Amino acid sequence: MTAPVTGFRTVREAAFDILRLHGLTTVFANPGSTEVSLLADLPEDLRFVLALHEGSVVGAATGWALAREEPALVLLHTTAGLGNAVGALATARVNRAPLVVLVGQQDRRHLAQEPFLAGQLAGLAGEYPVRVEAPVRAQDVPGAIGRAVHAAREGRGPALVLVPMDDWAEPADDLPVPAAVEVRRPAVADPRAVAEVADLLARAASPVLVVGAGADHADSWTALTALAERLDCPVWQEPFGARAGFPQDHPLFAGHLPADRPRLRTALAAHDLVLCVGAAFLRQYPYAPGKLTDARVVVVTDDPAEAHRSPAELAVVSPLPDFCDRLAHRTPRRPPADRPLPTPAKAADRRHHVPAAGEPLSPTHVLAALAERLPVGTVVVEETPSSRPDLHALLPARAPLGFLSAAMGALGFALPAAIGVRMAQPGRPVVAVVGDGSSLYQIQSLWTAAHYGVGAVFVVLANGRYAVMDKLAEQHGGRPPWPAFDEVSVAGMAESLGCAVRRVTGYGDLCATLDTVCADLADRTAPLVLEIAVTVGADFCP
Repeated sequence: MTAPVTGFRTVREAAFDILRLHGLTTVFANPGSTEVSLLADLPEDLRFVLALHEGSVVGAATGWALAREEPALVLLHTTAGLGNAVGALATARVNRAPLVVLVGQQDRRHLAQEPFLAGQLAGLAGEYPVRVEAPVRAQDVPGAIGRAVHAAREGRGPALVLVPMDDWAEPADDLPVPAAVEVRRPAVADPRAVAEVADLLARAASPVLVVGAGADHADSWTALTALAERLDCPVWQEPFGARAGFPQDHPLFAGHLPADRPRLRTALAAHDLVLCVGAAFLRQYPYAPGKLTDARVVVVTDDPAEAHRSPAELAVVSPLPDFCDRLAHRTPRRPPADRPLPTPAKAADRRHHVPAAGEPLSPTHVLAALAERLPVGTVVVEETPSSRPDLHALLPARAPLGFLSAAMGALGFALPAAIGVRMAQPGRPVVAVVGDGSSLYQIQSLWTAAHYGVGAVFVVLANGRYAVMDKLAEQHGGRPPWPAFDEVSVAGMAESLGCAVRRVTGYGDLCATLDTVCADLADRTAPLVLEIAVTVGADFCP
């Protein structure tokens, strides 16, 4: 198809220039007829990435945005596409992934008559978008895209622009686009707030640090390590954190806080001051009555919403890398405490855990074998709910972005997110560890990995059931009505989508396979799915 010759610059051309201006030259999409007028004869400098379901589209874009620390571009097809993507958009928002999302709409000229494929799009994604704009005129589309870029960066979530299909061919305004080319945001902490927090730490008898996903940045890690060493205090990771806020192989790392109040109170009982950095205080899973802690609580975050909802004596909203660095330099060094170092993990015991002869593989066997072989810089993308505590114990995050999971717990994140991370950082090892049940939510994403030569490895712990649901039903005192699904073959589906697969059933086969696979993780140019038959773990206590 050849674009029609016109004597004017179109809205489409103006929009492409805005996208180029902001580096949005890769578009993740599952388009339909309302997007053809935008995509046909796409300029060669714009890269198109197809995924076979909108959840995979948004999931891959989320991984891309988080790995690049820049907005990613998504294109969705009217009501059906946006509706299918809502869960993934919600995950992107809670994971703080900046996305610019263009949503196609029917032709503006007959929208009033609600033609086929017209959609009530503005409220379809609920409150999860950081911005939704339906341009009043076609000529307003380029400016709306520019504003969406800034909104996505500022709000760290999806910003939607709803575009009727005929708008792209309309003439663009010969005027400056009503969106700033660049927006400067403060990166420096308030010295008075730093001094106030440093004073509270200095006066505390037994402080403790709790870190969250918001602190997953190289500069924050460096500063928080220095602060923890000056305080000689343990460092805990927030419960159900989507990313690691501290090097988890550091001697002062104490582990992952439990997700219920009684155990949380026990974990923090020895401390009179909790400094929580990069998270709200403090995320829970099952409800239990009582306080979170008897200690004084200070929260430092770059997310105002986290500050607002935290039951804290003081909450500071600030850029975290600079705040943490200033705080580390200002906080007085404490003499070493006369106490044993934290022991995070049964990790030391499990790292060399080997099954007895004839014993079937457990998730712990697999995770321990992985732990011995994965390079330090590997990104582990997790979606294995029943095995997550074991994964945390055995696979500590040793580099920023070393751990990634869905912040709100929705399944269908890990496979496409791992693909997006690897596309954004093609030289970095990326391994997704998922349950077979979890993998089914976005199994289609494996086609994208195969088609575009994405060298991620997907480790599927296959127990033929939703094990975490079975365990929860058991803890509730009842029997689950849902069946197992032993007949499902993730490897078979992956193979049909173009992926290389290996089925692993024994410990010797597991070790030999991982020795081969992990030797060239960084250099892979094609995906690999390892389906590993495992037993159901013995307990579930997140």
